[in-house]
Amino acid sequence: MSLTVGEIITFERTFTQRDVEIFTEISGDEGIHHLTPDEQGRLVIQGLLTATLPTKVGGDHNVLARHMDFEFLRPVFTGDTIACEVKIDRFEAIEKNRTAITATFSCKNQHEKEVLKGGFSGVIL
Repeated sequence: MSLTVGEIITFERTFTQRDVEIFTEISGDEGIHHLTPDEQGRLVIQGLLTATLPTKVGGDHNVLARHMDFEFLRPVFTGDTIACEVKIDRFEAIEKNRTAITATFSCKNQHEKEVLKGGFSGVIL
């Protein structure tokens, strides 16, 4: 599958309490805000769980990441639906069986508020 510079790939996910429970178990990130619901009954999603959105897009295209940059802008809560938009900034053959890729991304919640932004680079074999 070939990507092109300027191409935009999107992925959307609604986070659940079960997602937080599983990620807490795997990561060991047991911050009280991940375990105790707020006054609206929501848990705060771990930042790196939110960051699985752009990594999922990379995984869909077999990217071996070399560098990832995340800027966490506001909290994400259980029940939030987050849309991730990844823009391909560089897609270039560098060797016979390797392609360099650089991309930037922005993740927004259902209220169109940006919650996470950043970029990644790597290779596709």
